[in-house]
Amino acid sequence: MTETGESRAAVGGPWWWERRRSMALDVVLAAASSAECGVQGVGFAESAGLPAAAGVVLGVLAGATLVLRRRWPVAVVLVSVAVSPAEMGLLLGFVGLYSLAVADVPRRILVLLTGMQAAAGVVITLIRMHQSIGQDRGFNPPAWFIPLMSLALALVLTAPPVLMGLYVGARRRLVESLRERADGLARELALLADRAEERAEWARNEERTRIAREMHDVVAHRVSLMVVHSAALQAVALKDPEKASKNAALVGDMGRQALTELRTMLGVLRSPEGGQAGLPGQQGRAGEGGVSERLAEFAVAAAGSSKAGDAGPAGGSGGGSASGGPASNGGSVSRGSGGPGVREDGGPCLEELEALVGQSREAGMSVEFSVDGAGASRGYGPGVEQTAFRVVQEALTNVHKHASGARTRVRLAHREGEVAVQVENERPQDGGDAAGAGLPSGGNGLVGMKERVAALGGGFVSGPTDSGGFRVSAVIPARGPEARRR
Repeated sequence: MTETGESRAAVGGPWWWERRRSMALDVVLAAASSAECGVQGVGFAESAGLPAAAGVVLGVLAGATLVLRRRWPVAVVLVSVAVSPAEMGLLLGFVGLYSLAVADVPRRILVLLTGMQAAAGVVITLIRMHQSIGQDRGFNPPAWFIPLMSLALALVLTAPPVLMGLYVGARRRLVESLRERADGLARELALLADRAEERAEWARNEERTRIAREMHDVVAHRVSLMVVHSAALQAVALKDPEKASKNAALVGDMGRQALTELRTMLGVLRSPEGGQAGLPGQQGRAGEGGVSERLAEFAVAAAGSSKAGDAGPAGGSGGGSASGGPASNGGSVSRGSGGPGVREDGGPCLEELEALVGQSREAGMSVEFSVDGAGASRGYGPGVEQTAFRVVQEALTNVHKHASGARTRVRLAHREGEVAVQVENERPQDGGDAAGAGLPSGGNGLVGMKERVAALGGGFVSGPTDSGGFRVSAVIPARGPEARRR
């Protein structure tokens, strides 16, 4: 974990020190420098003809300025340069230059003060070496010896602290930048975690909505037809036993088909994330997105597999297939072999609309079905045919619920780059079967249709007509939004 600025300030020292140990170190260095300068001040006072106490006080005061090295490093170096002629302050000059190099001061100031300190050292060394050589007449060095030694000694006293200070300062700034970057990354990670939680919550809500929509679309239609047939069965049970028997067979077939679709859905939801047991061709798809896709895919696959029972329910073959076939024994659906009415991906297609309309006709609804344009050879994108089928299915279900007995027209139009469907019913006749059927309505059908069409970038319109009926229209792009982006 990183240390924030607030925590560092909480444990900081007094005045300008960030930590108490830094203050203790500066006090110790200042005491040592004061002692050194005080001792050296005695010799300076003797050579200058001053009282020894004056030299000691001067040295102690000069050395004590080292305690200010973190706050005012420039002042410390200037004091060191000022006392250089008195030949005092070796520790003061060394630590002062180090502190100046560590501090974040302009480079020109660092170079200027370092040059002043080096020049003072060269001058003092030249003077003292000339005096020493003059006293020893047996030693006569070359002319370049004294300047060279003076320059070397000045470099020894100034270069190491400056280089060391530059290194430490650069390292500190690097560590500080890394710490700030780590703090920034920690804040970004926290923000990303919050956003990820929000996205997960949104995904869960979206998943619940999709599951509810799929179950509503797949099951509500068949259950509505079952209720309509049950009402008709009750009405003709004594008058026409043969028709009553036919309606009973229809109710049984639709009930078995609805159970098959529900069992398929529940099997998808209960399957492990790592695979899709019992659903061929879906192994290896995992995760929440895979569950929603499998749910939509296999729910409509169950509807497609039940098509044989829808086409001939009166003969009883459809009922046997729904109850004794593989679909009823575990929710498995044979995909890719459903005949011309089932797409390769197992979902319903536009060719199944004729069978869908036929179911409503068998339930007593007067339905006209027309197709404009040749769409058999058109390759619609994934989900386009399924969405168009679901719109028609839900619209017919709503007619059964709210306008039973009304004349209904279903139109399918293949246009350039899009497919359009329209379901329009006339005003229901008085005394229709809707009240007798007692079909409940949750108000989610139109919302689900609009969401489906909008997801593919299409347009959806629904509302009453001038004649008192109701119209549902949808226009869906032929390739879907993903294909258009590519």
